[in-house]
Amino acid sequence: MAESFYEVLGVPKDASADAIRAAYRKLARKHHPDVNPGDKAAEEKFKKIATAYDVLGDDKKRAAYDEFGDASLQGGFDPSKAREYARWHDTRQQRSANFDDGPIEFDFAEMFGRSRGPARGRDLQATIQIELRQAIDGTELTADIPGQGPVRVRIPPGADTGSTLRVPGKGSPGGRGGPPGDLVIEVEVRPHPRLRREGLDLHLALPVTLDEAYNGASVDVPTFEGSIVLKIPPRSQNHAKLRVRGKGVPRKDTRGDLIVELDIRMPDKADDALVEALRGSATAYSAPVRGDLKL
Repeated sequence: MAESFYEVLGVPKDASADAIRAAYRKLARKHHPDVNPGDKAAEEKFKKIATAYDVLGDDKKRAAYDEFGDASLQGGFDPSKAREYARWHDTRQQRSANFDDGPIEFDFAEMFGRSRGPARGRDLQATIQIELRQAIDGTELTADIPGQGPVRVRIPPGADTGSTLRVPGKGSPGGRGGPPGDLVIEVEVRPHPRLRREGLDLHLALPVTLDEAYNGASVDVPTFEGSIVLKIPPRSQNHAKLRVRGKGVPRKDTRGDLIVELDIRMPDKADDALVEALRGSATAYSAPVRGDLKL
């Protein structure tokens, strides 16, 4: 039996939206392709995690999934029609109770024209690659889909690797005049040379000088929305992380943060005065730097 989306994220069915979001961020960080380059198993796991969160992170999709299970994931699914169909089947079950034919099988697939009448066409699968900025801002582009030719695709803000888009009627033709299937496009976000994404947060390594790290400074930090000024506290350590609220990835009514990690750069030119100054800096440490280093 396939894992439910709750099992994929490792949360109970009554988990809060915050718990689901936290579980997704933790798992996405662990299995992200940027963290596991070349690991196909991690990549597939990440896609499952992203698909699960796409459903459970949306109140309407989650409610439909809780009520109808995997049937709610099919293209064209309508919860109100599904309820009518269920009531109709219940009535048929009750009317057949006095006959010897046994219970009538219930199959949501009948709602989509796959059991009776003209057969619906198969869905086609395709993958498109986009840049991180396009994923964050949203974009509209023309994708060249094999067997379909150019297809105009609108990608909403906040898309990530593993996100899927459904283009109705662009799949294989239906049988006996039945409706065509859909085109299901999976998004793949190319790695950025400077930024790393974890859930809705963006991570940036920021080079700083010894002076800026020790004395503190206000430095310019680039973002996709323009440069911002970041205040570095005095005596900041290497790899210290500073959080800039609301400068991450937007998704619906929420937005992640920008996590800036300090990358302290040593001077790359010889300087006698600096040598002497650094040799005399031992008294500025409150404790031995390797005092708690034990194996």
